[in-house]
Amino acid sequence: MVVARLHRRLRAPQPGWTTSADVVVVGSGIAGLTAALELRARVPRVLLVTKGELSSGSTVWAQGGIAAALDPTDSPEAHLADTLSAGGGLCDPRAVEVLVTDGPERVRELVARGAVFDTDGDGGIALGREGGHHADRIAHAGGDATGAEISRALVAQLDAVRNDPGIEVIENALVLDVLTGTPGPDGRAPACGVTLHVRGAGSRDGVGAALAPAVVLATGGIGQVFRSSTNPPAATGDGIAAALRAGASIGDLEFVQFHPTVLWLGSGAKGQLPLISEAVRGEGAVLLDELGTRFMPAIHPMAELAPRDVVAHAIVRQMAATGSDHVLLDARGLAAEHGRGFLARRFPTITARLQDAGIDWTEEPVPVAPAQHYHSGGVVTDLDGRSDVPGLYAVGEVACTGVHGANRLASNSLLEGLVFAHRAARDVAARLAAGDLAQHDPVERAGAPGLVPAAARSRVQAIATAGPGVIRDERGLLGARTHLAAVLDAADEGDVVAEPQLAEWETTNVHQVASALTEAALRRTESRGGHFRSDFPAVDPAWERRVVVRLGADGELVVL
Repeated sequence: MVVARLHRRLRAPQPGWTTSADVVVVGSGIAGLTAALELRARVPRVLLVTKGELSSGSTVWAQGGIAAALDPTDSPEAHLADTLSAGGGLCDPRAVEVLVTDGPERVRELVARGAVFDTDGDGGIALGREGGHHADRIAHAGGDATGAEISRALVAQLDAVRNDPGIEVIENALVLDVLTGTPGPDGRAPACGVTLHVRGAGSRDGVGAALAPAVVLATGGIGQVFRSSTNPPAATGDGIAAALRAGASIGDLEFVQFHPTVLWLGSGAKGQLPLISEAVRGEGAVLLDELGTRFMPAIHPMAELAPRDVVAHAIVRQMAATGSDHVLLDARGLAAEHGRGFLARRFPTITARLQDAGIDWTEEPVPVAPAQHYHSGGVVTDLDGRSDVPGLYAVGEVACTGVHGANRLASNSLLEGLVFAHRAARDVAARLAAGDLAQHDPVERAGAPGLVPAAARSRVQAIATAGPGVIRDERGLLGARTHLAAVLDAADEGDVVAEPQLAEWETTNVHQVASALTEAALRRTESRGGHFRSDFPAVDPAWERRVVVRLGADGELVVL
């Protein structure tokens, strides 16, 4: 069913320079850095493009840990069972099996690359527990700085090979569009590189083109589609939007994970908000409403350690019942049991952020509320990261591997990026060696290019928050569809100023992701995992399938 029309390319200057490589990797989180390092060992020339500095990928913000069955008493089979349970019936069991089977070895390789995890009394990796897990299998670094430590280790590995002529890193570069060639007999146009805009000086300044037989997207999440998120400002859905414009299938868009415990800074707060890690509840902190009542034990057998969607929805309902805009996370019992210094030692990053907000969590409960945190959907891929656009791969949060289904199990995200980036790199290298991936000449896609003005971003974020937000219904989603279409109509009619530059390109990506997400949420008339419809609150077995969104040859948004 055609529901809307979007532009199939961004309005931008013609490329002023061109470079080439065997593979272009886009993104510098755990997935992008792993893919680049693995590819460097297998192919002659790799180009890594990152939107900010090399160490600014989304991975650095991960407070939680990385899940893997590393304990002798644990097993991949048990990890698989917990993942399938959290996924609400929509996980691909084959993908989950790959994740949990390959995961332990990939984590050990990460240690070999220099990542330093917290250790137990015997010198082994200390393992904790988070929501949805029935075993201690979460490895942390620096207490609540796991992502930062993993990013540091991988960047250090990449820095060590910066002088290698076989790898080039372009920082401060936004990928605009995936270039595509002439469609093959199956009607699919192959990927053949990217256009990108580099902020800086020298030969790589401005808009250019990077040609390659393979493109690996590792661009992270969509947090800035919403008014508030734990994601960094750069998480504007660039990879999903670029893949959509290139003709790729996008799946499970409606499954947005809203983290239950994000620091509440007032009703007007927006942008990136501090996350209060699930590991805090794993240590024993409890949730209270504003009346001081603990409410989770009556809702789920795992209480505060129930899957995140369960906890987030319970918080929203409790807020509505008490007329409040937040609940309280009470960690005072941990300070009483283990000493006042325990929270600062175990969660130094969180403690510092709470101090910045004037909160001493050893003495007072922390105000929290759900905010957008993770996206289970993305570019549909197979077990080797291949999309249905020849030569286009996706790994990490931008991908839809089937691992997460309707709801990501805690700390599976870093593992997914690690495991599937390794598999994608191996697959790309093998196909290049076999001659299955060839360089194609770019062909301009049909239709006029488009641009949504930066001034419309707050409007788009408000629409997404009110429509496909934590709790959805048909009226809100139809309203979001209408309002998003009006934003695009105003831009196309020239009613507002929009110049091709970073803020406009990002806002266009935000708008396109919000539009596709709204349509996917409208199509799924049930509640499951990260998708909750108040007008269809029950799980419907008929919807135990994936909703897929594509952009047609004329820019028509098609939902399947």
